[in-house]
Amino acid sequence: MVATVVAVVVGAGLLAGCGTGKDAVKRGDTWQFVSPGGQTVITYPPAQRKPVAPLAGPELVTDKPVSLADFDGKAVVVNVWASWCGPCRGEADLLLRTFHQTRDQGVAFLGINLRDDRPTARDFVADRGIDYPSIYDFTGARLAALTTPTSVVPTTVILDRQHRPAVVYLRSVEALELKEAVEKVAAEPAPAPPAPKAPAAK
Repeated sequence: MVATVVAVVVGAGLLAGCGTGKDAVKRGDTWQFVSPGGQTVITYPPAQRKPVAPLAGPELVTDKPVSLADFDGKAVVVNVWASWCGPCRGEADLLLRTFHQTRDQGVAFLGINLRDDRPTARDFVADRGIDYPSIYDFTGARLAALTTPTSVVPTTVILDRQHRPAVVYLRSVEALELKEAVEKVAAEPAPAPPAPKAPAAK
């Protein structure tokens, strides 16, 4: 996650709601989304995955630092949301339910609250009893780590245990598809440890 990350520009058009999806590719050592191709659900086999760049910021409710690195070794569901987004309101309960159903399988959830009034976003979380953290990211600067098209809200990215994108939804998700996808990624075999280096010749 040390390579160059594509800059994300969050414009006023974001507030209009959900956009349409695009393709994604991997470059160098980090994951980068590129120009749109019309796909709204993208699945990547393990051999095609690369880790995302470091993702961290202030937690929406507590204002304490929260980081993707806090969930080392876990599959992580990253959901980009806003209280002004109708589909986000519609999928909030199923995201929470899926979190409770899968967290014992080594799964964490992390929200990214985008272009939102912070008190309103906090009320949204409290009203729905959401008990997983969200990064408060009004400008989208921290979301740049995922390099997803920020015109698409909601976006949900399922990261494998190495924090590489396995499934990306550039639309709202449905309960059954999300739970099945999360469980499938969480059940993937752990990668083999790197082979020890041979001792240097004398």
